[in-house]
Amino acid sequence: MLIWLTKSDEETYQLGKVIGENARPGDIFLLYGDLGSGKTVLSRGISHGAGYKGLVTSPTFTLMNIYEGRYPVYHFDIYRINYPEELYDLDYEEFFFGTGITIVEWSEKLGSLLPSEYLKITISQIAGENTRRIAVEPIGNKYIIWKELLKSNEGIGN
Repeated sequence: MLIWLTKSDEETYQLGKVIGENARPGDIFLLYGDLGSGKTVLSRGISHGAGYKGLVTSPTFTLMNIYEGRYPVYHFDIYRINYPEELYDLDYEEFFFGTGITIVEWSEKLGSLLPSEYLKITISQIAGENTRRIAVEPIGNKYIIWKELLKSNEGIGN
């Protein structure tokens, strides 16, 4: 597991941008964290790093936004779902296991739909500060390479 302490939205965004610059089709980034912890800021960085130039907002009400960059970016916010099975209505498998990059905010709600391999990103806000603790953990063999890719960027925010 790699850990960063970012001291501003800009530093959180920059870490996301590095992740997006290294992302490849089929990559799944599952974000965990409380409301206001910085998941959307990190998602914005990932999307821009993947080549998308436009506005990135949390798809809280639409559940998913698609951004066109080097590869399509599928940005899910599943805060409002009650049951993981609701994602079948979105044909989520087409996006999770397709040719784009998938970002999921509120990943703890995936339940039984949790993929077997992904990059787990947990964001915690340190009380009383603008500092965020961002822990990145590769889950599955496919994501082990991320330890090396991100290790060279450990200076962001630290």
